[in-house]
Amino acid sequence: MPDPIAPEIGQEDAKIVVLARSARARTGAAEGAAVRDTDGRTYAACTVALPSLTLTALQAAVAAAVASGAEGLEAAAVVTPADAVDPGSLAAVRDLTADGPVLRADPAGTVLDVLR
Repeated sequence: MPDPIAPEIGQEDAKIVVLARSARARTGAAEGAAVRDTDGRTYAACTVALPSLTLTALQAAVAAAVASGAEGLEAAAVVTPADAVDPGSLAAVRDLTADGPVLRADPAGTVLDVLR
């Protein structure tokens, strides 16, 4: 039975949550993220924390999309233990979509909220 508090999401959005969760689990990073571009391609990434480069998972996923030629995004997802989406992460997504959904999920993959 679905959680009555969790927002309803479609199958395509559920896929990017799974990709984000997998990116996080594969690397043991603080966060995992995935975005879907306007052509339906997906890009997944995790938090990057190097001495010379720091990116949130969403920033890294957006960067991967842009580097592959994406001109816009349909949706984004971030799997995080945080209580909110990082403002810098949200800004990176908003650079490519004004109102596409940004799903915030907990490490178990439960979508907690959807920002528009």
